[in-house]
Amino acid sequence: MSQEKGDQPPREKLGFNAAWAMAVGGMIGGEIFATLGVVITIAGELAWLSFVLGGLISLLVGYAYFKLATQCGEGGGAYTFLRNVANANYAGALAWVLLASYVLTSSVYASTFGVYLAYVLGLGDWFHRLAGAGIMLVFLWLNLRGTGESGRVEVLLVWFKVAVLLGIAAVGLARWDPGALAEAGAGEGRIGLGGYGAVLVGAAVVFVAYEGFQLLAYDYDELRDAKKIMPWSVQTAIVTVMIIYVLLAIGSVMLVGVDTIIEHKETSLAIAGHEAAGLAGLLIVTVGVVFTTGSAINSTLFASSRLARQVARDGELPEIFARSNAKGVPSLAVIVLALAAAVLTAIGNLMTLVEAASLAFLFTFTIVCALAFRERAGRRWINALGTLSSLSATIALAVRMARQDWWSLAALLALVGVALFLRPPILRRSGNQGD
Repeated sequence: MSQEKGDQPPREKLGFNAAWAMAVGGMIGGEIFATLGVVITIAGELAWLSFVLGGLISLLVGYAYFKLATQCGEGGGAYTFLRNVANANYAGALAWVLLASYVLTSSVYASTFGVYLAYVLGLGDWFHRLAGAGIMLVFLWLNLRGTGESGRVEVLLVWFKVAVLLGIAAVGLARWDPGALAEAGAGEGRIGLGGYGAVLVGAAVVFVAYEGFQLLAYDYDELRDAKKIMPWSVQTAIVTVMIIYVLLAIGSVMLVGVDTIIEHKETSLAIAGHEAAGLAGLLIVTVGVVFTTGSAINSTLFASSRLARQVARDGELPEIFARSNAKGVPSLAVIVLALAAAVLTAIGNLMTLVEAASLAFLFTFTIVCALAFRERAGRRWINALGTLSSLSATIALAVRMARQDWWSLAALLALVGVALFLRPPILRRSGNQGD
């Protein structure tokens, strides 16, 4: 979301390069470091195809996003689109799901930070939970001080992340061995959907590693020529990230073998980095994880707290969430969101958090594509295909979670049910309110 202007001078409008970097940076967060191993476990030798399918679905969803943003003519994401062109009550319900999605994503970032730090230090499960919760509290403090947005270093962080991932992929591909992929077999074989069904489930699980492109919709008003820049920056960024993920999926298998990746799902890229360049490679990957997850936590907490403030102003959260502190920060929103993510990090399982976050975003994106179809925002057949693709991935992931993590699926369904039908009247007010 755009930063509150206050008494600050107007920010320079963003051109294509900056917008592209923001979209790439939003996607290459901590998720890829956590999801690579589980996707290979699910889809086996076709894991690369899961990344391709996830990217193609993202292209369809991205099309719906920039067409709706252009039609609405203002910055904002799914909540804004639904509020402006459909039922305001449904928009409020979707806002709750979105906020839960951002809490889950923040916990994925924090947990990934903790897992990799614990691995390089040789410490146990207790440490990764403590470190993950601790990093959330650090960024809670930074955001309350009004230092939550660090856009000047974002471009450098993006190129650093890309260089690290492409470096691992390049070393792995230089050791090309078709037999290494064949060892991956047909995946875990426990989902009962066959090889290409496993590809769909893999794409759904990894979807959280693509969702960041939609954050650019919040900065629509900051783009120099949004109608031209947003479509190109979003679509080229998605294609770029898809290529990086595919190369990484293949290259990492060449480096360490599928058995090692499956055994060490959560830290497979650290092992790949060590295999690629020894201790230096391990340290580079770990530093990459630290900076990547830190930047992702920061930007997600910044954006989601501003969304909470807007939702409160629209009467769908208590008025106190709309209030800002002396630095213009929606302090209660920051505190609640950060503490919720810290608790999930401390008690949750990283893979469960990844799947829950992916499912929540797939649900949201299905609604966005359906809304674009209904409002004739762009070509209807593209939005229809986006709706069906997102819905198929949502159902596939829900089936997997029902069999393996039924309690987290039940919790998400309960949240959606409460948001749609049972939101307490005390949490809703009529009319818009300022600070």
